[in-house]
Amino acid sequence: MSDLWDALRLRTAARIGLGRTGDSLPTTRVLEFAAAHAAARDAVHQPLDVDALVADVTAVGLGDPLVVTSRAGDRSEYLRRPDLGRVPADLESVSEVGADVGFVLADGLSPIALAEHGAGLLSALKDVLAPRYSLAPPVIATQARVALGDHIGAAQKVGTLIVIIGERPGLSVADSVGIYLTHLPTPGRADSMRNCISNIHPPGGLGYADAARVCAALVEGARTLGRSGFELKDNSRALK
Repeated sequence: MSDLWDALRLRTAARIGLGRTGDSLPTTRVLEFAAAHAAARDAVHQPLDVDALVADVTAVGLGDPLVVTSRAGDRSEYLRRPDLGRVPADLESVSEVGADVGFVLADGLSPIALAEHGAGLLSALKDVLAPRYSLAPPVIATQARVALGDHIGAAQKVGTLIVIIGERPGLSVADSVGIYLTHLPTPGRADSMRNCISNIHPPGGLGYADAARVCAALVEGARTLGRSGFELKDNSRALK
């Protein structure tokens, strides 16, 4: 017999219509929840395969990526000390490029997500941005929070910084990345001065091309407005 919830489950990753066995959930649903919880924990703790990501990012064709790290010494310290993930350990390898747009690929709270989607999303961003703007070589940042990108963008002297970062995993999605856009990046920027595009994880979430289209509209808007953040609105539908 077909489950009455089947049609709705096709439209959401949320756990709905779980059913019951006596006073408890069915065993299948309990095991599914346990597996999702384990996947979320693995996504947080599994270290980024930097060499593999470097190879994938190099193939995008924006130049050889630099690799930097935060002041968090390891994953445990990164999770306990968010403040250390916001500042770089060393930026001597990062030089001024003065490009219109810069890119940081950060492991964030899901290195698995960055490994899965980082290079593909970067390629889509290159496709929509390269015809109009000069693009800086990408930087890969480990044990990184979003604000670490401000230091990198300031060192590169880019006009607008795009941070691609692994998002906090949940019980429905463990491999989602987000984009954080900051115009005129400089250390100390408040989160209210950024724009976020989240839930990027095709095929279940936002696709690379759609995310890149929204990001391109935000880049154009930030350059026109002179700033990013809460005053900058997404007009990507109007530009279609």
